[in-house]
Amino acid sequence: MYTYDAKIRVRYGETDKMGIVYYANYLNWFEIGRTEFFRSLGMTYKELEDNKIMLPVIEANCRYVWSAEYDDVIIIRTRIDFLKGTRIRFAYDIIRENDNRLLAQGMTEHPFTTLDKKPVNIKKVLPHVYEMLNKYYGDR
Repeated sequence: MYTYDAKIRVRYGETDKMGIVYYANYLNWFEIGRTEFFRSLGMTYKELEDNKIMLPVIEANCRYVWSAEYDDVIIIRTRIDFLKGTRIRFAYDIIRENDNRLLAQGMTEHPFTTLDKKPVNIKKVLPHVYEMLNKYYGDR
């Protein structure tokens, strides 16, 4: 199973008064993870959009295990958890780098759509993209 690790440092603006990361920021980190995951495969989200394909979020969840804090370096470990012609699901582990502590786990699910949000089958519309993603999809 292929995973990609993106690293970021927690910024002050992502925290509350106690220096703890505000919970909604984890969803932003998931977006960073999947964007960088695509980049690691040699494709960008922009290229998908240039090919008239979008990946809107239809489901997201996050299970919080431990707090991330201001100035922590975190790893956003991303993988494809599910893939078929009409949708894709990503799974994420958020890990603090200095002690390898799992901070959160989550997922986002996305249909493949046209720019006007009509569902499409990526196998038919962009078969090379589907094959690339399928190559890195594990645990089928």
